[in-house]
Amino acid sequence: MTDIFSGRRVLIVEDESLVAMLLETILADLGCDVVGPESNIEDGLNVASGTAPLDAALLDVNVAGQEIFPVAEALKARGVPFVFSTGYGEAGLPEHWRGNPTVQKPFTEGAIRDALMTALNMQRA
Repeated sequence: MTDIFSGRRVLIVEDESLVAMLLETILADLGCDVVGPESNIEDGLNVASGTAPLDAALLDVNVAGQEIFPVAEALKARGVPFVFSTGYGEAGLPEHWRGNPTVQKPFTEGAIRDALMTALNMQRA
């Protein structure tokens, strides 16, 4: 399974350090190259709207009390797929953002893998 993710550059925007470390470990185990993690909207937006190559992103919906949607808009404008993570699941998203891959906290490695596969439009081998 790690071959399909090998070398994929995935941005993490997450303000909780333990969750960010868990995501880093999960992505590394999948074979991804981690970008970040960024712990605030401003830094996440700088990366998302920059020119560095990104294959996907994992976005905490509430980062230090601010909503992640400006970062999601920047990624969408670049054509970079993303996965939302939130304690409320997809139902906690504004209507405009529903339908995007979303994982509910607490999540498992399998949930992150499956959501990334969906975001990247991948099929299981």
